[in-house]
Amino acid sequence: MSDIIVLKCGGSTIDELSDQFFANIRSLKQSGLKPIIVHGGGPAIKQMLGKLQIESEFVNGLRKTTEPVMDVVEMVLTGTVNNALIRKLNEAGIQSVGLSGSDYQLLTAKPKDFEQYGYVGEITDVNAEFLTQLLENGIVPVIAPIAIGVDNTTRYNINADTAAGAIAKAMSAKQLIFVTDVPGIMKKNKLIESVTEQEITKLISTGTIYGGMLPKVQAAIESLSEDLQEAMIVDGKHSEITPDAKLVGTVIKKSVEVVQ
Repeated sequence: MSDIIVLKCGGSTIDELSDQFFANIRSLKQSGLKPIIVHGGGPAIKQMLGKLQIESEFVNGLRKTTEPVMDVVEMVLTGTVNNALIRKLNEAGIQSVGLSGSDYQLLTAKPKDFEQYGYVGEITDVNAEFLTQLLENGIVPVIAPIAIGVDNTTRYNINADTAAGAIAKAMSAKQLIFVTDVPGIMKKNKLIESVTEQEITKLISTGTIYGGMLPKVQAAIESLSEDLQEAMIVDGKHSEITPDAKLVGTVIKKSVEVVQ
């Protein structure tokens, strides 16, 4: 069983991650797990684009990335956001290193659809060997979702959920954890601790899952595969950990095919 977990921290929650959240990562690490952190940074990118008066638009939920937008995306993600996370991890006594996906060809990508999205990429390769070396040395990699093209010069903006899913798959991770601003999936004010893909479809149709939780749940389901059987949604603001060193939240499991 893999001991690697990938945590995806959404851009909107990074500033609000509690000290307890980082203490819990330290506890997970001490229990033998090997965390990898992938982060977004949408709000900070939006703010900087506004400050610099650079126009950008969203196409099908993805930020169309022109060259000036790409410069800002890279500057904000690899500079401001990544460094903020590294500082917090250092304060919690966790050895970590900040990386852009273009470092060491960590993430290689091709254009998703250049005409429609500009420099938005689809990951074609993950340098799992390099990440394994870091983990074996007790270092937590903190990855900004920027990728490099096969030409080794073109940079691509990668959706952070997609990047986290690709990294989890390449590393045969035990679990992909989406760190959000909610405790997990709630029903009648009670946390649903575990749910399958099929049960989620019912919860959506009955309106239990709605609004901002929908994209989180969909990203979790899309990350599931034969290699990755579980994803999880946890709260980064009010982070809790069980006595057996597991984060508290909702586990989303791959539905088992029943052979008649």
